[in-house]
Amino acid sequence: MDLGLAGKVAIVTGGSKGIGKAIAQELAGEGVDVAICARDRRVLEEAAKTLTAATRRRIVPIVCDTTSTKSVQDLVEATVAQLGRVDILVNNASTPGGVVTGPLAQADDELLLEDINTKVVGYMRCAKAAAPHMQRNGWGRIVNIGGLSGRRAGNISGLRNAAIVHLTKTLADQLGASGITVNLVHPGLTRTERTDAEAERRGSSNAIRRIVDAKEIAQVVTFLASTKAANITGVAIDASGGSIPVMFQ
Repeated sequence: MDLGLAGKVAIVTGGSKGIGKAIAQELAGEGVDVAICARDRRVLEEAAKTLTAATRRRIVPIVCDTTSTKSVQDLVEATVAQLGRVDILVNNASTPGGVVTGPLAQADDELLLEDINTKVVGYMRCAKAAAPHMQRNGWGRIVNIGGLSGRRAGNISGLRNAAIVHLTKTLADQLGASGITVNLVHPGLTRTERTDAEAERRGSSNAIRRIVDAKEIAQVVTFLASTKAANITGVAIDASGGSIPVMFQ
């Protein structure tokens, strides 16, 4: 299937490793030039070299801290300057699992605010900076990466994923008339370069009885970013292999 992505330009935040890196590679494999951003310049540049060699597309590493409005604005401006446009934004930059993971008595409110600033307000900053470029072109895709803690009880930091559900639907409604879709993908336990044997074991408790690979998350995101998904917007997709034993309507 031709996804209609050849010649498009994407920004992938948190794109130097894990799910973000897999998404950047999958998009590039469909003919997309990609700006990847993260805070660690060394890891970012190494990832860009690896992705360029694997895909033969332009992969531009741009250091960015999504908790800073200026840094995000600079990211988008640098992408346009180097790649000519912005068609796709994948919001992925966050601390995996969150930083407030213990019981209420030990919860640090400043760390929780840091989590929200990165993953919720950070996603909003990136969308706000990228959307005008998409609106001018009359076409765009925003895909937010959430987490299953937005659908079930868990650690306190999980509330950020519930907030992203609201953000996704609100942006979908606001931007839809401009040809921009906004969707959310909830990964569960996912195989990345950081996965250990215990995570592999826990991953086998889902409906498909195996851990989901980062490439599989990337394939879902790439479809949502494509021309073939023009009628899908404002939805949250569980891409965990069936980790939650109920179906959400």
